Amino acid sequence: MTTLLEMRGISKSFAGVKALNDVNFTVRQGEIHALVGENGAGKSTLMKVLSGVYPHGEYDGSIVYEGAERQFRDINDSEALGIIIIHQELALIPLLSIAENIFIANPPSRFGVVDRDAVYRRSQQLLAKVGLNEAPDPDARLNQVVGDLSRLRHVSIIRQSGAGEIAHAAERAEDDNDPRSPPAWFVALVHPEQTSVSVPISIHGKPESLMVTSHPNDEMAEIWDGILTQLEVGSAIAIVLFLITMVVVGRALAPLGALSQAMTDIEAGSYDARVEPGGAPELADICSKLNHLAVALGDAVEDKRRLAERAVALQDLERKEIARELHDEFGPYLFAMRAHASALVRLSDVREPGPDALRKHGGAILEQVNAVQQFNRRILEKLRPVGLAEFGLRESLGALFRLWGESHPEVTIETSISRSLGESGETVDLTIYRVVQDTRFGRIVLAESHDVPVIVDAVTS
Repeated sequence: MTTLLEMRGISKSFAGVKALNDVNFTVRQGEIHALVGENGAGKSTLMKVLSGVYPHGEYDGSIVYEGAERQFRDINDSEALGIIIIHQELALIPLLSIAENIFIANPPSRFGVVDRDAVYRRSQQLLAKVGLNEAPDPDARLNQVVGDLSRLRHVSIIRQSGAGEIAHAAERAEDDNDPRSPPAWFVALVHPEQTSVSVPISIHGKPESLMVTSHPNDEMAEIWDGILTQLEVGSAIAIVLFLITMVVVGRALAPLGALSQAMTDIEAGSYDARVEPGGAPELADICSKLNHLAVALGDAVEDKRRLAERAVALQDLERKEIARELHDEFGPYLFAMRAHASALVRLSDVREPGPDALRKHGGAILEQVNAVQQFNRRILEKLRPVGLAEFGLRESLGALFRLWGESHPEVTIETSISRSLGESGETVDLTIYRVVQDTRFGRIVLAESHDVPVIVDAVTS
């Protein structure tokens, strides 16, 4: 057969995206071809290149028609050679008649003006071929045919003669074994409607018709395939988002492990444990505060240790002081009383002891007993303040200062006790008493001060 049309090395891009890439297409005289492909495969683009919708220069490659290379500037150039494209659009312009809709793209004209007589005459000839000229309302009948055909996408076409027998059928076997075919429950759920439309035609003057029958299984397969694709893409996106979330949350919560270990170490007494602040700002702030808490606990424990050592040292010092006083003061008192008591015993052996001697030794013993009683009261005051619970802190401190004055008359003790102390509890009162007692007594005894100011006041923080 004679080669009628050749498209050689056709390439077309849109914003850097290849729609056609080196496409070759050949049509010989008498052949009928079908371009088949998915949406976006480039079928319409190739036909628009052929028909001049995309003029020469907007694509790469060449078009040879009837043995000559053609460079179509627009659709009029291709139509002038007999290359006609019927676009995938069945809509009519309702404001125009059938004749005007038929010749809207290429109306016959005379002297540059549309020849309306020719339009209607040729339209009547075409309507007679398809039997629309016999319809009571040709416009309504045409609209009905167009409306019926507009609902069909995947169809089978059967040519029927006037007697009703089938002259030719183009059927397609359904592939029920396709793993992506819709399941029976989906088909039952959608419950598609099968539509058939009869289109009258005339072949060699004989009236015939085309029976166009829809195949909804194709539409259902497309819908089901779209659902599967969306599920696959959605699942992939969900998995990716889940992994990203795991990574982000894992990195954000990474300091929690170190934070937990540091808290365990601090609980075990290791106050030098530290956490490197990181992760989310809130976690970083918690890590910093935990580090400050560890420092504060360490300092508190160290202060507690020093306080315990100080308390032990003060107790030992107090015991040494009591032992020294018992040795230096209580011992001589006992020795003196023993001596005077021995003298009284010896006087009892005399037949007539003198009253002056008895009075002398008895008076000396009474003086020593008074001294022992005073010494005993001072020792008791050191061990436990007398009357602290009964009379309060102010009275107990006053009694302590008077005792210091009696014991050290050479020292001037100036006292100032605030009246804002109030009721602070026995433990606090005893602590204040001991602080004043130990501090001032140490200064008096060790430093031999002659002027000792004592100020006791409440401090609020």
